[in-house]
Amino acid sequence: MAKKASKKKVSRKKAPAKNATTGRAATGKLDELDKKTVALIESTADRVRKSIDSRVLPELRFPVRSLSNVKYEKQTGYFQLGKGRKVRALSVNTVKNFAQTLRLMSISKDMVLGNDFATKREAYYVSKNWGECKFNDQAESDSVMDDIEALASLDGLSREQLRYFPEEHGGSVAGNLVVVDKDTETGQSIRIDCTAFGTGSYSIPHSVEHLKFETDAKFVLAIETGGMFQRLNNHKFWKKAGCILVEMAGVPTRATRRFIRRLSEDKKIPVYCFVDCDPYGIANIYRTLKVGSGNAAHINRFFCVPNAQYLGVTPQDIKDFKLEDATHELQPVDVKRAKDALKNDPFFKAHKPWVTALNTMLKMGVRAEQQALAKWGLNFVLDEYLPRKLKDKKSFLP
Repeated sequence: MAKKASKKKVSRKKAPAKNATTGRAATGKLDELDKKTVALIESTADRVRKSIDSRVLPELRFPVRSLSNVKYEKQTGYFQLGKGRKVRALSVNTVKNFAQTLRLMSISKDMVLGNDFATKREAYYVSKNWGECKFNDQAESDSVMDDIEALASLDGLSREQLRYFPEEHGGSVAGNLVVVDKDTETGQSIRIDCTAFGTGSYSIPHSVEHLKFETDAKFVLAIETGGMFQRLNNHKFWKKAGCILVEMAGVPTRATRRFIRRLSEDKKIPVYCFVDCDPYGIANIYRTLKVGSGNAAHINRFFCVPNAQYLGVTPQDIKDFKLEDATHELQPVDVKRAKDALKNDPFFKAHKPWVTALNTMLKMGVRAEQQALAKWGLNFVLDEYLPRKLKDKKSFLP
């Protein structure tokens, strides 16, 4: 008689539950920052709930984001948030904004648990099913998001930890650097050689916290314009100088600033900035990279690069390299920006060399672009200007 086949108990692994908002399976593996983010959101919600249960009007306290609420110390190296706070209590006038704030925080928690993210634009459109609570335009959603980030910054968190990312494209990178990224599906490491893009370059992703770096470069050269970056990259200046080139494309994005900061600190290499000699290049682009800004004072400690130095172009360069006939007259907006920097900006007021440089520019009444160096030849900048400047690092502006 044939024996009956014994039934084996088959254990089936339960599929990870999907997050209702993101539709993606939660990994169940939260890092310390993820745990901190979730804890912040839950504690904020608990405080609001307890106030309501106690029949007390709940309130949220946010740091004031302005130049008037920052302090600058050379030892620290960046604009620090002051003690100024604004209080938003629940009332008839604030109920919509209050609800919007809590809804965005709730979605943030869902995204952290579901290992997902949203762009700022998507966050705006997500609200369209919130009924009367929806945002009327993106400026409104951006403002609420900035308040949430300011609140989170008090716990050492930025918007990236809240999983809200900007639409903006990160800067370009070329030179002696290997970026170690990871495959989003398998989690395996991917090594990206920044010398192997031909005439192209590596593009910085919107989140850089997970990246690792391998390099023997001597310094990072942060460049304002795409055209100058392309010239230096195509002629492999990074090989000649043993450096890493980063294109800022104007005021650098958050991802670009954080990338440079992490690269510089992790590998202990200096950062030199090469921008136009005008009030915007100096007081907006360079200042934002080095010490941050008043409006973003709550995140400066994450995104600025305190050890950055100003290589050029400087007002003195206009004289030294005889560029007088390759300059442009300062416009009223330029003059105003330079005078505002001298009068109101804590960074410039703390550094006498910058006070001298800006006053010299105002006295000369002109500005000069990086491309003005082409007066002496298309490759003068990489054959003569940069090598000469790099030999005299003590002359770099702070």
